[in-house]
Amino acid sequence: MPEQDDPAKKSRRRRGASRGASARHLVSPAQWAESVALGAPPSLRIFTIAGFQAALAVLLALVATHFSPWPQWVGFASLGALAALFGRFAPMERRVRIVVICALLLALGVLVPSLASWAGAPPWMMVLALAVVAGMSTVAVSWWSLGGPGAVILVFAAGAAYSPVGSGAEVLARLLATLAGGVVAVLACLLTDRWRAPELKTLRLPPAHVAPWSHQWIAAARITACTALAAWIAFMAGWQHPAWAAIGAVSVLQGGHLHITMNRALQRMVGTIVGSFLVWAMLAQQPSFWAVVVAIVVFQFLTEVIIGYNYALGQITVTPMALLMTYLASPAAVQSMPVERVLDTILGAVLGIVFAVVFSSVDDRIFLHEYRSQAR
Repeated sequence: MPEQDDPAKKSRRRRGASRGASARHLVSPAQWAESVALGAPPSLRIFTIAGFQAALAVLLALVATHFSPWPQWVGFASLGALAALFGRFAPMERRVRIVVICALLLALGVLVPSLASWAGAPPWMMVLALAVVAGMSTVAVSWWSLGGPGAVILVFAAGAAYSPVGSGAEVLARLLATLAGGVVAVLACLLTDRWRAPELKTLRLPPAHVAPWSHQWIAAARITACTALAAWIAFMAGWQHPAWAAIGAVSVLQGGHLHITMNRALQRMVGTIVGSFLVWAMLAQQPSFWAVVVAIVVFQFLTEVIIGYNYALGQITVTPMALLMTYLASPAAVQSMPVERVLDTILGAVLGIVFAVVFSSVDDRIFLHEYRSQAR
């Protein structure tokens, strides 16, 4: 009888694939050791170039908007510039298409909650709008094969637009500022993308895993439900930025396998705690606008260079960058931001791993069991 038809083996696999067994795998010492291990990025040169491109786009967007007649929209322009983060491993002829699509998606992410707020949506509807953006962003990233950093950046943009809107003109201004930042991202990539050419010729990446469409829609539904719950709990707790809890959930649930999901949860929590302490120390000094701009650009560059080694390292630098962008848009929230970022992230990460295990498929759990068994 073929080995795969062995009833005893099937029984052992089923026992190892229970949710309880999967939970034990995810809190095992091997999982913790894996979470702190340093890896090697596929190409440090391309990560460095991507970091420079994103930092350049953000810098140009910040400076141009600051000296424009509309300096109050500087935060939304910098959000649009984050489109430069996408497509770093794509062929040069396809890179611009990816950045353009992401710029439009970032603008759409800003538009949806802004319109909901302008229409007078109650809190539960604002949470729903944010969750829908998270779910649809997940589908969009898969549909167009946009790659990293994935839907989390699009949800970050939606979270930045979560604040109240007073008029249609303000909605339009947010949208145009985000689109302008996207244009800057496209130009920055066009001007510098030739630097990637020598590395792309020799780089050999493993083929990307593409899940069946049915699985992708299930994943999107799971992310939508989890982000809605995380944001609603944060709102009911009285926290000022419930979108951050949603971002934490999305970043965790983006993991392709359960052990990666758990790694993301642990790494994001630890990295956010350290990064929040750094930004608290910076904001306590009441930095000038230009000091904040320099810090954002430096942190953006460092994030892309080091995140390939360990996701937690990237969180240490991306957390100050995100909070400083929020500070530019809303300086009054400075005192509570770092602590709230930690609480929101922990809430989102914990809910993310719970959702991942509870709504996991048998195949997901079997993969985890066999992965851990082979590592022994």
